[in-house]
Parts: sequence; structure tokens; C-alpha cells
Amino acid sequence: MAFNAPAKIAENFIGVGKAKGSLTIFKMLILGILAGAYIGFGAELSTMVLTGTQTTMGLGMSKLFGGAVFSVGLMLVVIGGAELFTGNNLMTIGVSAGEVKWTAMLKNWVIVYIANFIGSLILVYIMYKSNLWKTGFVAGQCPLEGGACANTALGIAISKVNLGWGEAFYRGIGCNWLVCLAVWLAAAADDISGKVWGIFFPIMAFVASGFEHCVANMYFIPMGIALKADPALAEPLHPRLATIGAEIAFHARAEMARTVEDVLARRSRALFLDARAAIEMAPRASEILARELGRDQAWCSAQVDAFRELARAYLPDSGA
Repeated sequence: MAFNAPAKIAENFIGVGKAKGSLTIFKMLILGILAGAYIGFGAELSTMVLTGTQTTMGLGMSKLFGGAVFSVGLMLVVIGGAELFTGNNLMTIGVSAGEVKWTAMLKNWVIVYIANFIGSLILVYIMYKSNLWKTGFVAGQCPLEGGACANTALGIAISKVNLGWGEAFYRGIGCNWLVCLAVWLAAAADDISGKVWGIFFPIMAFVASGFEHCVANMYFIPMGIALKADPALAEPLHPRLATIGAEIAFHARAEMARTVEDVLARRSRALFLDARAAIEMAPRASEILARELGRDQAWCSAQVDAFRELARAYLPDSGA
């Protein structure tokens, strides 16, 4: 199968960069909004595929399949024609060749980035209103239990917002390295099938590896925020969690106890984002119980250990 050599691809990208830099603001906005939605389609499809597969196929295979279907997003961008911030980072080729101005490149990046965010939010709204996040929901059960899609979506969002700055930064580098390679390989092909395969493997690799794509996160995180606030997910926490939290909060006036009470008083498992903090402070909570209730340390430790295990049970699994 014939393909363009790297030197020819670089030459072509100089022309592509010039064309992107000369787009009107209106075209950048429209094409950027489309790209944000296209990547969102890949993200929502990956969320759907990840739901339940980790328990049946194992972590590695589930991430492999999640990454495989996510690649449809960039296929839509490249083949369908849209403006994606991460792919447009290749405009630096035209800048380095002196054919594209820095100002034109930065203008494109800023406008397209904002437009990508708008497009992602539009798809979040569509997916939220579609109620497809309830896929896997069992009647009479909170959508966050079992294999419901909402559980997967929240788990993905929670894992992303809890990343450290260094983790997010280096995962972002790994991601865009592979995204730009996917665009580069797609440019090497002259036919649709070649572009599809050129995009597929690098994108599958970045998602399965766990790297972070800023535009994909424009869908994943807002979707988690939307679900967190949904009244349909406002189910009581596990009774045992509430009981233990009430004991600590009622008998102890320490700030830690009030924090536990605040966590457990929330009406939705979707809002139980402080579970990690509750787990971390559980050892000290047993000391509070022992001091305030006058009970032996072993009994208090057993109560808090039960709380800690239940808190872990309600931490949604993280996705790709």
C-alpha cells in the first residue's frame, strides 16, 4: 500500500498550517465545536464499552476495548474535517518553517480550544438528556450501583479530577505525542482505510495506557458534574455508613467528626467524592470514639474499620 514519506508529510503540514491560520474566526468556532462534539462521541462510546467489561474481561482488556472505540472520535475529526486543539499543535511545523506566523497559530489554538469546550458541553447536554447514562440500571436500585453506565462515568470523572499536577502534566504529554502521531500517520495515507488504521493504533494506545486528553476531559469531567447533581441519583447512603458516621458526629465535637458527618449526611452516592478523605481520617476517628464514648479501642477500631471498608465500596472504579 502506497503512503507518503515523512518528508512529504511535513511539507503537506506546512500547507495545512497556513490554511488553518487563515481561517476566519467563525469557521474556527464552527469547526472547533464540531471537533469537541466528535471527541465527545468517542468519550461517551468508550464509557459505554467500559461499563461492566472490567469485571468480565479484566482491567487490561477492558481498557484495550475502551481505547479501540474511543478512536472513532479522531477519525471523525480528521476524515470529517474539523478543528481540534491537540491535532492543531502540529501547526508548529509551519511556524518552524517560517510559513506560518506565531500570532496566527496562537489565535487558532485559543479559539479552537474554546470551541472544542463548547462542542464537548453540547454533547454532554445531549447525553445527559438522553438518559443513556442509565444504561445497565436495575429497577429499584440506585443507578450508581452494579454495572450502570452512570457508575462508570462518575468513576472516570473522579479519577481525573483527583490527579496531581505532575501526573496530569506528564500524562498529557504522552497523550498528545500519540494524538499527533495519529494525525501524522493519517496524513501518510491517501485513502480512507489507511487513515482509519493510521488513527486507530496510536489513539487506542493512549487511552489504554491511561494518558490524559484535554479535549476528551472536556466531556468526561462535565458529564461527571452533571451526574453528581442529578436528583435521580439522590439515594440514601448505606445504612451502616450513616450509623457509624452519626455515632462519631454525635458523640465527638472535633472537626474531624463534623467532616465525617458532612460526608455521610449527603443524600447521594454521586456526591460521595470525599470518601477518600474519610478513609484517610478513619484511624484518628477511632481515637475520637474511644475518648468520647469511653469504649475500648478494639471496639472503636472495629466500627471505623467497617466504615472504611464501606467507604471503599462506594468509591466508583476509575475508567480510561
